[in-house]
Amino acid sequence: MKFTFALLPAAVLAATLAALPAHAKTFKWASASDIPTLDVHSQNNALGNGVHAAIYESLVYYNSKTFKIEPQLAVSWKEISPTQMRFTLRQGVKFSDGSPLTVDDVVFSLNRAMAKTSNYAVYTQGIDKVVAVDAQNFDIILKAPNPVLLNQLTELRIMSKSWAEKNKSVEPKDAKAKEENFAHRNAMGTGPFMVQLWQPDQKLVLVKNPGWWGWATSKSNVTEIIYTPIKSEATRVAALLSGEVDFVLDPSLQDLARLRSNTVLKVIDGAENRTIFFGMDQYRDELPGSNIKGKNPLKDLRVRKALSMAIDSASLTRVTMRGLAQPTGALVAPQVNGWSKEVDKRIPYDVEGAKKLLAEAGYPDGFEVDFACPNNRYINDEQICQAVTVMWSKIGVKAKLRTLPLVTYFPMIQRNEASIYMLGWGVPTFDALYSLQSLVRSVGAQGDGNYNVGRYSNPQMDALVERTKKETDLKLRTQLLTQALQLQNDTVAHIPLHNQVIPWAMKKNVEVVHRADNRLDWRVIVVN
Repeated sequence: MKFTFALLPAAVLAATLAALPAHAKTFKWASASDIPTLDVHSQNNALGNGVHAAIYESLVYYNSKTFKIEPQLAVSWKEISPTQMRFTLRQGVKFSDGSPLTVDDVVFSLNRAMAKTSNYAVYTQGIDKVVAVDAQNFDIILKAPNPVLLNQLTELRIMSKSWAEKNKSVEPKDAKAKEENFAHRNAMGTGPFMVQLWQPDQKLVLVKNPGWWGWATSKSNVTEIIYTPIKSEATRVAALLSGEVDFVLDPSLQDLARLRSNTVLKVIDGAENRTIFFGMDQYRDELPGSNIKGKNPLKDLRVRKALSMAIDSASLTRVTMRGLAQPTGALVAPQVNGWSKEVDKRIPYDVEGAKKLLAEAGYPDGFEVDFACPNNRYINDEQICQAVTVMWSKIGVKAKLRTLPLVTYFPMIQRNEASIYMLGWGVPTFDALYSLQSLVRSVGAQGDGNYNVGRYSNPQMDALVERTKKETDLKLRTQLLTQALQLQNDTVAHIPLHNQVIPWAMKKNVEVVHRADNRLDWRVIVVN
């Protein structure tokens, strides 16, 4: 069934088209999967967040080149007390329907991000309440001092309160449920572009918002953006070679040499602050679909360690990833505060040692286990899981691999329906608390354990995470983060694989800035 949604009112669209200059440039790009939603507080997904940033804006954002925090909808901020930050709102900003941005919209949006159905509570960690001071200023009141508040705010985008109320979208869409709200398929922000059309899994068309406050300083000459999700690697590359698209976010690794040698194309590489890893169900007393009845092998540290030891990381990097990966034993990449060389050490590859551990745990013949992976989210995700399935078979573990597209995979694992699963975790805050709170903190309020879908629980880890949330001594805080990352390694809460190295392929007439968060900055794209 096909869905077509014209999201701009006719009058707004007509005004937009009339405002386009004669030298208007269209930017056509592609990657493997579609965005999961247009609701900016629903599904915390890196691809979606990057697209949302073209339509909606946050109070602060990262500079594309320096990654320093810079003003966006807030022009300034100051500390009133260790638990009170005052922000001044940019004046004259309008939503794309012409209505003015107000402090009430900010208060509403930050509260919406804290709603029960929001997947963005991890970014509101430490916020107690948001209070309007006057027409231009508002305060964020904290439960305790939070040294990464500004980093968190880069991913909390501001929505119109009146638009959300009018369209019955006061609460974010529940990412785990099928029910939709209006904001899932429609959008109205203050950003440089507006949604003209979204046909899920087919096409997303954005057009220039002529009323955006930032055009005077923007370097971009793009007036239309067309995004096409193309699952097939060969088809994505063919689209770039034929000129059907200008840019591919995730070119196939086997085609890179050919793309690099093409005189009308260019490829730029960069390390992403995203770590690919496997999570494991450490909660159920019996794993669904396993031949082991009455107990869960994954609860045994020896089993988890054996699974890690059986993975030939060097082979994955060399063969499956064609060198475009940084093997790691850590849950975060080197760009992230808390990472250390010691934490990064992998459990050595040792098939015989893994067999011995399984035997000690009571599984000398191995066991059967469900294994779920996405097939269009990370670089060679399905191929990685296929290779690991073979590696695990060498120690007697019969992983029953099933692969799913992004749009069904993430709701599935969030419903705790996978025994072993793949996840890739980028760190928008560049601080390990974001990963620890989401992935290894026991499930709780305000983002705690929101992607701890294996339901790992460790009182020592919880205590470290809670201490880190409130610690203002930055040196001590970093030490606590490193300690927590080491505890994740010691308990094999997850099995880290590698940090992604991201190649972007494009026509030579396209100018972009490669970012460690693997997203395009719409303010600086130029098509010559």
